[in-house]
Amino acid sequence: MKKSAILIAALISAAPIWATPPQGIATEATKAANAEVAATLPIADQSDFVNANRGLLAKIPGDKILNEDGSVAWDSHQFDFITGAAPDTVNPSLWRQAKLNSVHGLFEVVLGIYQIRGYDLAQMTLIAGKTGWIVVDPLTTPAPSKAGLALANKTLGDRPVVAVIFTHSHGDHFGGIAGVASPEDVRSGKIQIIAPHGFLAESVGESVIAGTAMNRRVQYQFGTALPVGTTGHVGGGLGQKLSSGDVSLVPPTRSISKDGETLLLDGISFDFMDAGETEAPAELVFYMPQYKALHTAEVATRTFHNVLTPRGALVRDTLKWSKVIDAMLARYGAKSDVMLASHHWPTWGSDNVKTALKNQRGIYRYVHDQTMRQANQGATMHEIAENIGEPDFARTDFGVRDYYGTLNHNSKAVYQRYFGWWDAVPAHYHELPPVEASKKYVEAMGGTDKALAVGEKAFNEGDYRWAATVFNHLVFADPADEAAKQWLASTYEQLGFQSEAGTWRNIYLVGARELREGNNVKNSISTANAKVLSGIPAVDLFDAMATRFNPAKMQGDGGIIRFWFPDRKEAVSIDLGKSVMFPRREDYAITADGSDTQITISRAEFTKLLMWETSPMALIRDKQMIISGNDALMATMFLALDEVNPQFDIVTP
Repeated sequence: MKKSAILIAALISAAPIWATPPQGIATEATKAANAEVAATLPIADQSDFVNANRGLLAKIPGDKILNEDGSVAWDSHQFDFITGAAPDTVNPSLWRQAKLNSVHGLFEVVLGIYQIRGYDLAQMTLIAGKTGWIVVDPLTTPAPSKAGLALANKTLGDRPVVAVIFTHSHGDHFGGIAGVASPEDVRSGKIQIIAPHGFLAESVGESVIAGTAMNRRVQYQFGTALPVGTTGHVGGGLGQKLSSGDVSLVPPTRSISKDGETLLLDGISFDFMDAGETEAPAELVFYMPQYKALHTAEVATRTFHNVLTPRGALVRDTLKWSKVIDAMLARYGAKSDVMLASHHWPTWGSDNVKTALKNQRGIYRYVHDQTMRQANQGATMHEIAENIGEPDFARTDFGVRDYYGTLNHNSKAVYQRYFGWWDAVPAHYHELPPVEASKKYVEAMGGTDKALAVGEKAFNEGDYRWAATVFNHLVFADPADEAAKQWLASTYEQLGFQSEAGTWRNIYLVGARELREGNNVKNSISTANAKVLSGIPAVDLFDAMATRFNPAKMQGDGGIIRFWFPDRKEAVSIDLGKSVMFPRREDYAITADGSDTQITISRAEFTKLLMWETSPMALIRDKQMIISGNDALMATMFLALDEVNPQFDIVTP
């Protein structure tokens, strides 16, 4: 038996028996687990800290970055408490990563390339062209990107923005566009927006079609409502946290082809390489030969990434991911003096760049190959996750550790990509729904009191995963059972305190908070706002609306509704049936023949209607909307749409 295992066993056996659920403190089992992490990793290594602080030029003045409405987008000092050794309530490896991610300011990467870091989950890169700034990934919300650009102009001299590069289709890399570029400047040609092919369709899919559920799950993944502190949010691994405010979206003016392209932007040469279907369905990386600089977007950062994000997304292809990183290594590794990304701090020196890329390539190939090796031997998804292990280089390279994605979770994602959710065990193919199953489990354990005793025993023995299972069954069997809810909250808390992944910590601690305080938190980020809706093609907007169509609410036989948006020259026909609402994009020159209802309205006014900022009667009265044909059919369609519940329950049924 290993010394560490003996120590943990001794500490647990000497631990107090908790008669009531503890709150806000680490148990002896958690202290022992975290102590083992500190003993097995080179936590004191300072090389990353040197790189994270290298090139600091200035910081955004003041305590807070404010949104236009006066709300706080970012508090520059919220993570000042992350100093010294890790407290008992935080995994020491995650604490180290949080220290690094909380370093903030304007940094010079090399002369001509700068980064705004530590004011959002992502980083914004500024490249000095001949006449202005080329902005790469303008953060999640406009206020921090605007403040970051202002800091760069004040420190380095005023320059207009001449181009923006969206490296991929995730909101924390395009949502702050309104802070650095207006739609008018983009439409006039003053500012180009470069993005990978398929960018708009993929960003729409995540932000709108799945937006409601995804925003709710974001609260768990990023801990958006958790208080910042040693028993709450300490960081998300990929960055500290998301800024708060309304996400914006301006469509790209140029898409980079799947084959890659070389472009000259304001005197700077960019060698773009396609990286789609890796970290995002639409993604690119690029090399700047005059700087010998490789920008890896979010394909290779200073953490192991998510293959399937807790918030929800398409499962990513780890095999392709490893091969894209290998292509970067082969093409650019030897000639790159610096590697920077859209998260974390840069890596300097060709040898260091090559090692980082090799290990990043290795971690994705490891989880892919080891998952499939075991699957082909008959192991199930959960068995593989328990036995996946970790590669040798993960013990010395913190850049591939489980701060955001984890080997356990990602191996399940690899399994899902190849085989789906079913593990081939017949009993798992058509299981009982959670509430019904939980009631039967509690009954089988002898009733509520005996089941509660089983959970308490597991908790006191430090067996928190089993305790969570038991208490969760009790809560789903009877959500009014306060004792079970409090024990489950305390169990989640200990699991969170032990987690190396910032995402896992957030998920557990948000669950604990909602069990104790209720589900009453407003999301701090909104993708369902006018700035996003106005940037979406009309047919995609109606596709999102169709996911709210409820056949039980449909009255009548339906028909064909044709919407015409003259300001955008967009036309969409809706085939409204009893069970399906099917939108189809039409050529705007096609006449309205064959439709039962024809509606002419501007996209701006239609967006107001969707946001409840106006009414159909007001639009008709002011001649902003013209309806011909069956004027009741549009009302029939809207009445058949469900209202969304952005704050649905998760830890209770």
